[in-house]
Amino acid sequence: MMHAVAGREIARSSRSEQHKAHALCAATVLLGASAPPEREARWRAMVKGWLERDYVLPIGADAELELAALARLDQLLGDHTVAGSPEPAGHRHFHNTDRSAHRGSGWAASLAMASERISHYEFGNGENSRGYHTGSGWLSWWGDGHGQEHNSDAFWPTVDPYRIPGTTVSMLPLPDGWGGHFGKPRPQTRFVGGVTDGELGVAAQHLQGAGSTMRARKSWFFCDEAVVCLGSAIYSADGHAVVTTVDNRNLGENGTVTLEIDGREVRPDVEWESSAVPRWIHARGVGGYVFPSGGDVRLELTERSGAWRDINSDRGSDEVHTRRCLTTHIDHGVDPDPAAYAYVLVPGADRERTTRWAATGMVDILTHTDRAHAVRLPNDGAIAANFWAAGCAGELKATGRCSVLAREHADGTATVVVSDPARENRNLSIDWERPVAHVISAPGTVSSTTIGGNLRLTFRDLDDAAGAPQAITVELA
Repeated sequence: MMHAVAGREIARSSRSEQHKAHALCAATVLLGASAPPEREARWRAMVKGWLERDYVLPIGADAELELAALARLDQLLGDHTVAGSPEPAGHRHFHNTDRSAHRGSGWAASLAMASERISHYEFGNGENSRGYHTGSGWLSWWGDGHGQEHNSDAFWPTVDPYRIPGTTVSMLPLPDGWGGHFGKPRPQTRFVGGVTDGELGVAAQHLQGAGSTMRARKSWFFCDEAVVCLGSAIYSADGHAVVTTVDNRNLGENGTVTLEIDGREVRPDVEWESSAVPRWIHARGVGGYVFPSGGDVRLELTERSGAWRDINSDRGSDEVHTRRCLTTHIDHGVDPDPAAYAYVLVPGADRERTTRWAATGMVDILTHTDRAHAVRLPNDGAIAANFWAAGCAGELKATGRCSVLAREHADGTATVVVSDPARENRNLSIDWERPVAHVISAPGTVSSTTIGGNLRLTFRDLDDAAGAPQAITVELA
């Protein structure tokens, strides 16, 4: 149960991602008993697949699971008439909660953002007092055989709250519980959202830093093997450094890792730090990181200690935990005006896959400015863009702020998906410079289409869509 949707519960030592998942499994089986037979069968197969793939905490070892719930799940596992559903792949964007979930080949990820609709974090009853930056683009991932226990092994009491993976933050110190209780600390930005065709995903966040003057425009482009991460227009006037954390891996109590940087093997010791402009970094047994345009990239292998009481004064234990963390971050300096970054996260990748992404051809960054972020993914036949203002990006043109994903398919069709994250467009037009024979399907939000040498889509008032993706299917000429 991805921690990005757990609110302040991430600060409870007894409620790991696995504990919450088991409770959800048991509840789903119970609810299925009163559902129509077809739905109950689908749910039971889904839950059994989840349980069969759970190698981190089998249900019999979950001391938090109630006896009745354990009995229901144990009965399901022993029911040979039910075949577990396979693990799905694809992308899902939750436009009303500023969250995305992605499943690639052998890995999964979640993205947490904040807007005027969704607070930076949940703090209440003394719980999660240092979670203030978890809404600043927190990108968490889990690999096949690695990372499942990453967030559940004393991660939250030991992690640096200014180094949450994926986030861009000002190092301005914040007090515990900054912003107030239960959803009060909401930024004033509206452009937060994204699009998906069910397989690929695009997310955008106009970020207003928690408790700081820092601003940034952040984009994520999800495909089967990787996440392309772009940031620009990073400004701050706090008198403190601004940092984008590429990743922050919990290696456990005595963990270490072997690193390879541009073909050179490095074995970091505790407190080791390096500053360089690498093309790629491979962490053996973890994954790969690619930096198309370099930057002040820093690596740290550090030991951090903390107690659950530090972040949960209501329920936390005073026992001190120590964990080793591998942190990769980009230093934008003090009060950047402006700064930018570009990197590719390749979860669970071996060295070969990492270097393949570092070579040309896997992704083309078409536009990386304060007006638009756009990439081409040749292997997927896709071009995607977040328009922070009206303009052009590759073959795409937009008359207003929006997110767009255009993808060609082997059968001669293409899908164009558009969303209005800010929920403000009254007459948005999208041009795609691609010959189109006819429009196969379009939602009611499309007021007109023009085909021929290129495709033009005009949308009526998108307020009612509430940021939801609008998908149009066409036949290419």
